[in-house]
Amino acid sequence: MLEATVLERLGIALASIATAIFIGLLAVALSGYSPLLFLNNLIVGSVGSERILARTLRFSTFFIVTGVAVAIAFRAGVFNIGVQGQFIVGGIFCTMSILWTAPLLPTGTVGGIGLMLVGTVAAAVGGGLYGALPGVLKAYADANEIITTIMLNFIAIGVVSWLVTNPFRAEGSTNVRTESLPENVGLPPIVFGDSGFSIVGVLLTLALVAVVAIVMAQTRSGYDMVTSGYQASAAVYSGVDAKRTIVTTMTFSGAVAGLASALYVIMFQGSFIEPASIHTYGYDAIAVSLLAANNPVGVIPAGLLFGGLNSSGSYVQTYSDVPVQLIDGIVGIVIVFVAAPELFRMAAERAGLGGDDE
Repeated sequence: MLEATVLERLGIALASIATAIFIGLLAVALSGYSPLLFLNNLIVGSVGSERILARTLRFSTFFIVTGVAVAIAFRAGVFNIGVQGQFIVGGIFCTMSILWTAPLLPTGTVGGIGLMLVGTVAAAVGGGLYGALPGVLKAYADANEIITTIMLNFIAIGVVSWLVTNPFRAEGSTNVRTESLPENVGLPPIVFGDSGFSIVGVLLTLALVAVVAIVMAQTRSGYDMVTSGYQASAAVYSGVDAKRTIVTTMTFSGAVAGLASALYVIMFQGSFIEPASIHTYGYDAIAVSLLAANNPVGVIPAGLLFGGLNSSGSYVQTYSDVPVQLIDGIVGIVIVFVAAPELFRMAAERAGLGGDDE
């Protein structure tokens, strides 16, 4: 694995997916259900109709953007396990900035575009600042970023939950959520006509992937990020401030996670809800990134796979008698099989294994 190229690692990931699905179907058969019917439901549940395809693409856009956020850090040798928390913080920044700015801007399309820009910037700032915190702790206090980012996830959930439940709660609402965004805020439901999904969101997602890929591969800043993460001493020797670059990496990763939450709020949710009830996009994004060998472009097909699995899981649960626990177990098998080889490779690199003398 240490010597495997990106294409070889992608091949291993595909083989892992096929093996995991085979084992999942075997588990379905041993549980007394039809594996062929289950497989058919998986396919129909991901691309079986226009409405279902829209749902799959909606899931996929969130997985792709959060997966890119994880890939930025992992590619630079920093373990950002806090994308879920950065997603939540970015989401509340986005929502409240739009609600507070709305009275200051005109109604209509122009005002709506302005509010969406304000919300998107606020989401990136909020997610970036929350990502910078563990970056500072790692760079200047030698704190383990895995522990700090995990703990910050819980802090984000707790604090934002209190805010949404108390001062930011919609007046008179029986549900725990903020006020709804103004009617002129939202992406146009082009092609699919689904109010919870817009093809514009996919286009914005692809543009973001392209920007991140270029920054990481073609710019000095991207080179410094990768070098500082994997070879801090070499980076310092070449004149790079390794500590500052680690903070920059985590800030960049958190900002992208914030952009994912802006898409979630503006395109889909239309308000901000109890954070504990939000899908675990930030956690699943770790497996998405690992499946893509931490390549921002490779995150696209990986995100589509996870979007399809999540969409079909809902369909199977509704239209078959297969227990939801079995469905979740099969998704878990896919995640474990996909993540394990890449995790071992990353651990070996971090431990300094491999090489001619090893």
